[in-house]
Amino acid sequence: MTGDAVAVDVSKPSIARVYDYLLGGHDNYEADRKVGDFFINDLPGSVAIAHANRQALVRAVAAIAEDGVDQFIDIGSGLPTVDNVHQVAQRYHPEARVVYVDNDPIVLAHGRALLQTDDHTTVIQADLREPEAISQHPDVARLIDFTKPVGVIFSAILHHLNDSEDPRALVRWWVERVPSGSEFYISHFRTGNNEETSAAEEKLQETFGRGRWRSDTEIVQLFGDGLEILEPGLAYCSQWRPAATAAGIETIGVAERELTVWEQLIACVLARKP
Repeated sequence: MTGDAVAVDVSKPSIARVYDYLLGGHDNYEADRKVGDFFINDLPGSVAIAHANRQALVRAVAAIAEDGVDQFIDIGSGLPTVDNVHQVAQRYHPEARVVYVDNDPIVLAHGRALLQTDDHTTVIQADLREPEAISQHPDVARLIDFTKPVGVIFSAILHHLNDSEDPRALVRWWVERVPSGSEFYISHFRTGNNEETSAAEEKLQETFGRGRWRSDTEIVQLFGDGLEILEPGLAYCSQWRPAATAAGIETIGVAERELTVWEQLIACVLARKP
């Protein structure tokens, strides 16, 4: 798979590249590091958010794959890092098919480089607010069979949408277009009602001009009606199915300790279409 050169505006921070920086990656620029350093230096301990979210995503993909789903759409995927969705899924289904979707052109460039030898996986540049364009993309049509169950992933992306952009309607768009047995994973910043989380929310809104933390009830309501919420329901990412292991990530014991205020900021939930 080969890709065209992409234009990247390095003067403006990118959600995907800030996240990459917080996870210890190298595909970021000064503008991204400036935002990341605010969390590292001004909100010490907040980097735990990124790591807890990533580890929960790995466990969620494993859980979906264990339920027999072998095709995934990762919407707002961010930059490649350790143990990506396709790598986890292909441990369970060697020919699992995965489409990564992100609006950052650098994700397209790095994703294509990573996946140039994998015919079952691709990355496309698209906006999650345009689901029809995503579904009609040639690479999606090539890899995803919408007559069979699909794992649809919204990992740490819906909190970057304002209420006026109707994230619930975006989730429902996909729910209505996949068959029974499909599973949906959401991780989301939750309202902490404390000084630390207010500072984090304010920084991201100031930087990207969008987004809203939501309550536990509001996060679950993003699924709309008709989906079966799977055990254990909405939980802190650090404690979601904590006995699960994947890629050497062992979380047994985390349920027995008190979580930091930052670990309590990010929650996740998995649901199935009956």
